[in-house]
Amino acid sequence: MPEPKKLFKSGFVAVVGRPNAGKSTLVNALVGEKVSIVTPVAQTTRNRILGIVHRPDAQVVLMDTPGIHRPLSRLNKQMMAFVREALEERDLTLLIADASAPFGKGDEFAVQFVAEHAPRAILLLNKIDRVHKPKLLPLIDRYAKLHDFEEIFPISALKGMQLDEVTEAVIARLPEGPAYFPDDIYTDQPERFLASEIIREHVIRNTHQELPHVSAVVVERFEEGEALTRIHAIILVERDSQKPIIIGAGGSRIKQIGTEARQELEKVFPPKVFLQLFVRVEPNWRDSQSVIASLDYRNES
Repeated sequence: MPEPKKLFKSGFVAVVGRPNAGKSTLVNALVGEKVSIVTPVAQTTRNRILGIVHRPDAQVVLMDTPGIHRPLSRLNKQMMAFVREALEERDLTLLIADASAPFGKGDEFAVQFVAEHAPRAILLLNKIDRVHKPKLLPLIDRYAKLHDFEEIFPISALKGMQLDEVTEAVIARLPEGPAYFPDDIYTDQPERFLASEIIREHVIRNTHQELPHVSAVVVERFEEGEALTRIHAIILVERDSQKPIIIGAGGSRIKQIGTEARQELEKVFPPKVFLQLFVRVEPNWRDSQSVIASLDYRNES
């Protein structure tokens, strides 16, 4: 007798956790492509970003989200709205926590937030490559007492430890369903937004000690051609004093940002990218409704 046909499974999985827990690193590792920017600075993911994992028998749509935190500015409120939205639409939730950091009230708040909005969750204790094994069991026990997780995995998203096991556990819990995206699609982000995120990553990497959270990038012109992609982008800062920090002495820093960003952009938009960067002061942009709306890629026509 022929073997019964294996069911195709698919679903949406929200990836949530505190800032800097490793959500974007995990999503990029599972997808196998760069979907979300990764920086040393916490809270750099500002939108709900989809990354698609393709398997012969399954398709996992991962929703990378901003870090769970108590919102203060309009920007922070929108970020937490993305988190709640992802939890409302998910088939399953992955809560990722930094196992190498001391457990605190923020971790407890994150568990309570997930328990309230999406009780069906798998816990991933990340960065175990930095943790002595005797410390893991008490940490696992502590989290297990806070919530009845479906499974708990110690992982290293950066080193790729236990990620195949996580993928299999996720697929096992997804419903039978269709493939939502073609095999050659790994993210739902428009190219203009993807370009702005890549530029923003290099702004942060070059300025994070001086300007960790006060910059944004808006792509004003994006023209993709067979031989050349032209990108003109504005880097927003909040105060006049911040503008020279981005530009650097004699324009050295913005030139460095542009060079690094262009090299990465050419991997996404080959063969060549012409990139122009400008800096503009936009006071209190994090509380500006129009600016915050422009940073949400789903508002693009």
